[in-house]
Amino acid sequence: MAEKKTTGKVTHNITHVESTTNSKEELLAVTRKNATPYRIAAVILWILGLVCEVFAILFFTIKIDWSVLYEEPGYTIAWIAALVLDLIFVVIGSILWKKANHMDPASKKNPTKFWIQNNLGIIIAAIAFIPFIIFALTDKNASKKNKTIAAIAAAVALVIGILFGIDWNPVSQEEMLESAGLDNKVYWTASGTVYHAFVDCGHLHNSTDLFDGSTTAAIENGKTRMCKSCEKRLEKEQQSPTDSKVAEDQPVEVESAQ
Repeated sequence: MAEKKTTGKVTHNITHVESTTNSKEELLAVTRKNATPYRIAAVILWILGLVCEVFAILFFTIKIDWSVLYEEPGYTIAWIAALVLDLIFVVIGSILWKKANHMDPASKKNPTKFWIQNNLGIIIAAIAFIPFIIFALTDKNASKKNKTIAAIAAAVALVIGILFGIDWNPVSQEEMLESAGLDNKVYWTASGTVYHAFVDCGHLHNSTDLFDGSTTAAIENGKTRMCKSCEKRLEKEQQSPTDSKVAEDQPVEVESAQ
């Protein structure tokens, strides 16, 4: 049974979702299962990126002779294309890895694992580009100009890879479990990555079909944290009871629909 709720000019079809876990262990098992496909995809992409780096080195040092296509294959499109593909694979892999970390975060009780898991994208970026820079600068057959171009190109790719590898808002297992312990009703969409404390949140205005349930249910369904706008609004209302009363008095039409 779906519930229709109208806020302003928007009517949402809301389906209630019950939590399927009864303990911390069961919840962690579900989040681990949800995150596994993203981790596997990230690792595969990173491996492909490292393979591209190897080809970039081979092309630059002219260990692979493509003289049929290029006069100087080590200094042309071949190694540049391999380096670009390397960057693409590394960046997408890091994005997927960070998504998995938010779905199944590491515990701060193990600082080493927590640091490595949240900074693995940075480590991979370093492995994916620094060796190329070293080979390019130490290649005795390459001209100074080509060494400089290769080093700068790889350095730029390294910086981009590191920036995408950084998790600017890492989540700990303790924070996730603390959120799961709350009884608040929250809302989320099928494709989103966050849950919302308010059904009239501006980020939900374009979403007709919503789900609601406890924060535990939201986490079980792959939602990693509360929407930043809802978080700020919630903090403001907790500090100002008057604002909370005004928000509660806003008209909301509710009806049940099969």
